[in-house]
Amino acid sequence: MRHITWKIYFKVRELIESEQGQDLVEYALIVALISLAAIVSMKALASDISHAFTSIGSALTTAQSSSPDSH
Repeated sequence: MRHITWKIYFKVRELIESEQGQDLVEYALIVALISLAAIVSMKALASDISHAFTSIGSALTTAQSSSPDSH
């Protein structure tokens, strides 16, 4: 039992000290940050687009109701 515990301990220590594992974690963090930034910017962009279409719709409705042909 003690032998297995030592094997596990050394294997975990080897993984922690490994340079390759650190690179993988760094890439994962970069991908996560880029994804978060993309999601936040897309939500803001969607809101801006929605506002623009609402403004255009209101302007068209106002223009149609005030035109002389509509009476």
